Amino acid sequence: MFTGGLGAHGGAQKIGATVIPASSGNTQRQIQTMIDMKSTILCCTPSYAMFLGETIEEMGVKDQLSLKAGIFGAEPWTEDMRKAIEEKLNIKAHDVYGLSEIMGPGVSYECECQQGMHINEDMFIAEIIDPDTGEVLPEGSKGELVFTTLTKEGFPVIRYRTRDICSLIYEPCKCGRTFIRMNKPTGRSDDMLIIRGVNVFPSQIEEVLLKLGSDVTPNYQIVVDRVNNSDTLEVQVEMSEALFSDDVKSIDKVAKNIHEQLKSILGLSAKVTLVSPKTIARSEGKAKRVIDNRKLV
Repeated sequence: MFTGGLGAHGGAQKIGATVIPASSGNTQRQIQTMIDMKSTILCCTPSYAMFLGETIEEMGVKDQLSLKAGIFGAEPWTEDMRKAIEEKLNIKAHDVYGLSEIMGPGVSYECECQQGMHINEDMFIAEIIDPDTGEVLPEGSKGELVFTTLTKEGFPVIRYRTRDICSLIYEPCKCGRTFIRMNKPTGRSDDMLIIRGVNVFPSQIEEVLLKLGSDVTPNYQIVVDRVNNSDTLEVQVEMSEALFSDDVKSIDKVAKNIHEQLKSILGLSAKVTLVSPKTIARSEGKAKRVIDNRKLV
């Protein structure tokens, strides 16, 4: 029922590619299929690409893969996550953007320059608005992305609010294409957490964790709660196997470093809990990063 798979399948067949529809789940079998069929392109969510990379390392079959590139979308991901995926899978990772409500995947896409995603302006009109007032913002401003469809017949939409936060690039791309480009969404206006009056996006936390190197993994969970009428923020982060086998002093040092960096980026303190490897549930679709336990009565 997920339009991402159907859209990618149909588009790839249109250009003459052979498609292996695999959906999600049974990860080891999927990896074996990629090996047997010598797959060259992987299309999935970035969080599942990371999960595949982990499993490939555990299976010890990285040198048996024929992958050259990946097309990843359906959830926000950072440049640091792109580098991590490229390293784990030894591929070039490209971003693609789409919505089920608009027309599935392929609303915009990265070219070889990877300097923003080209929006197919022959099919969509894009605008950036203030998510609070609905006012159209000046060129280059960051706000909520809005689309109007030009060719969709069954379910056309006018000024559809995507809830994705990004900005548009109007300068011509070095690749020669003239379509405007959109930067990677930094989060969603409805995913934004307001904690003690501070706006927090999960992507900000992810960016900090991915820069820490081999001490932690990119698997994390954000737990928000309310205690004595005050918001609490906890970031649970998986340790790497190397750090997990290290001494308590080293683990405390890493936790303190994460706490300081998060405070610098977010402007508020977060409780940092380092957990054992493989204890945070993996996702074979969109990763569930936020657990908000606040009950505002």
